[in-house]
Amino acid sequence: MAEIGMIGAGSWGTALTWLLANNGHHVTVWSAIESEIEMLKKDREHKDKLPGVKLQDDIIFTTDLAEACADKDMLVMAVPSPFTRSTARQMKPYVRYGQLIVSVAKGIEEDSLDTLSMIIDEEIQKSRVVVLCGPSHAEEVGNGMPTVVVAGSKDEDNAKYVQNVFMSEVFRVYTSTDPYGMELGAALKNVIALAAGIADGLGYGDNTKAALITRGIAEISRLGVAAGGEEATFHGLTGIGDLIVTCASKHSRNRSAGVLIGQGKSYEEAMKEVKQVVEGVYSAKSAMQLAKKYDVEIPIIEQVNAILFEGKDPKQAIFDLMCREKKEEL
Repeated sequence: MAEIGMIGAGSWGTALTWLLANNGHHVTVWSAIESEIEMLKKDREHKDKLPGVKLQDDIIFTTDLAEACADKDMLVMAVPSPFTRSTARQMKPYVRYGQLIVSVAKGIEEDSLDTLSMIIDEEIQKSRVVVLCGPSHAEEVGNGMPTVVVAGSKDEDNAKYVQNVFMSEVFRVYTSTDPYGMELGAALKNVIALAAGIADGLGYGDNTKAALITRGIAEISRLGVAAGGEEATFHGLTGIGDLIVTCASKHSRNRSAGVLIGQGKSYEEAMKEVKQVVEGVYSAKSAMQLAKKYDVEIPIIEQVNAILFEGKDPKQAIFDLMCREKKEEL
């Protein structure tokens, strides 16, 4: 049995808490939001973000970051990407040398272009950071539906430890030594999922969705390999696998926000209606900065940026994508 601190009590943090407790581990859950912790203590359920998933009686809930971090075998960072740096900075005084930290959120910081594991490593020096991601919606993990993800670290032993802690009969974990490629794929697919949702909001069909997914992974692979990721990573679970589930699922907050944008709402209005952090909005600008840095063409992501931040009409964006110069596919 491992002692685990879950840093973040949103839908994903709550689902992983259920999974880890079900695996026999002892979990302490932290949130900065006092009302959220009180609800979890009282109801053993996140009624707002993961209704219907009842949490085990031995789970501890706290707003005390020191309590969540102290004497833990593993810390799991499940706060949304915009809050990763500030939370890691707050955690630092309570984290021991060589602490194993699992990053499970997805995103790229706009100014630094750092992935979340890079941020954690920078803010909490001498920690051991492992990335965990793949096609996995909290709603399904929390209900015990079969799910397959990847634990990634340059240190294979660290990845294997995380694999052993998380793996169960309903949650299969592979390992990878390309955490950077995994994180790029996980962040960039959220931008493509916005595009897929926008197409749905415009009333387009399966042909359009298939094109966006296929050409989307081409963009993600081009940019990811140029930035230093391994090409095979983008054709696995954390690349095409994660892209498919995020573009197609009713559970996807990025797709849901895209639908609203396609129907005429601004991204601010869409995020407010979705009531969760829409990571693709934050990663879209970072993707453009990366593409400029490595001189890579990413036409779908470019049009998403134009829709989000320049007020471009979504129908015009689709038209411009369709009418680009003729090219070979591969």
